[in-house]
Formats: sequence, structure tokens, C-alpha cells
Amino acid sequence: MYIHREGYLIILLAALGLGVINTVCAIYLSVLQPWLGIASLVFFGLIVQFFRNPKRTIPTVGEGTVYAPADGQVVVIEEVEEPEYFQEKRLQISIFMSPLNVHVNRAAIGGTVQYAKYHPGKYLVAWHPKSSTENERTTMVIKNAKVEILLRQIAGAVARRIKYYVQEGQVLEQGEEFGFIKFGSRVDLFLPLGAEVKVSIGQKVKGNVDVIAVIR
Repeated sequence: MYIHREGYLIILLAALGLGVINTVCAIYLSVLQPWLGIASLVFFGLIVQFFRNPKRTIPTVGEGTVYAPADGQVVVIEEVEEPEYFQEKRLQISIFMSPLNVHVNRAAIGGTVQYAKYHPGKYLVAWHPKSSTENERTTMVIKNAKVEILLRQIAGAVARRIKYYVQEGQVLEQGEEFGFIKFGSRVDLFLPLGAEVKVSIGQKVKGNVDVIAVIR
């Protein structure tokens, strides 16, 4: 299992902290040591799994095929007004990432980054209707010869560390990692209205594995 670089420091600090706590407990509260040891292992295991980074290869590369940019559950499929970049109606598909999901964010299509911007903001729960426009978030637009889409990373009430590694003008391969949200939250996609949706509300998807939509 690969560990994402965003987790290196946190995992190290967790290991050191738990080591100190267990050592002190073994000296002064030995009766609690077995239970604390078990709890520490479970807690440390949860932290490690937060930062796992499975290596996945896109099954079939296609300019009009939109793959899931994150692991999680599809919570929104609807036509909305996209005010930041397109300033017109688009098809929004949102994926909610729980703390148990892989938190790596991947390019849903290949192409050139047309727009990339970070927005400070609130920390409403990720499923709140206004989280897309009021929460801390990043917006990225990718364009290729066939389609132009917008991806938005959104922080939530717990997840308050958004990382993105792209800049305008950068060329991304389909499925390439572009960011990471620590401890979950949500990723929105904004697609052309004519996109053929391949997922449904409540469906669980995996980044680089499941096709979200096809644009003819």
C-alpha cells in the first residue's frame, strides 16, 4: 500500500505521540496499558488509511469520457447555474468523500488547465446546498479538443486542508493526480448539459475506475 506524501508528517507525529502516551501509561498506569495499546493501534490504523494512495490506471483513455475524480458517493446530479467560470447552466455531479474513502483527487479528463483558483471560505457540512459557493474551495477548469469541464474541491466541517498541485497552462493526463483533501469532503464536476450520465444518486464510485459521464 502506498502512502500519500500529505500524510508523512501527520503519520510520524501520530506515531511519536502515541508512543509517548503508551510509554507513560506503561510506567504509571500499567493496568490500562493493554486497552490503551489496542485503542492506539486502531487509531493509528485509521490515520494511515486516511492517507493511502492506491495506484490506478485509466482503463480506456478518451477525450469525451469523464472518469470519477475521487472515491466516494454520488450525492448530486442536477442542472445548475455555474457562476464562477462558465456563467451559464451546467450539469453538476458531486461526489462526497467520507473519512474512510481515498482522498486523492484525479483529473477526470486529460487536457490543459484553463483556470485554477483557491477561495478561502466557510466550513459548512459538505452536503449543505451553499457549500459549493461559500466553503473553502478550489476551482480548476480542464479543456481538451472535445470538452471543457470544471472540477471543484470543497472543504467541509471536518476537512479543512485542501491541497492542489496545478497551475494555469499546465497539461494534465487523464487520471493524473491534481490534489488532495485531508479527511474527506466533496468534489463537484460541472459538465456540458448534453453529457450522458453513467452514474446515479447514491452510487459509490472510485477515481480512475468508474466513468461518470460520456460527452459525444
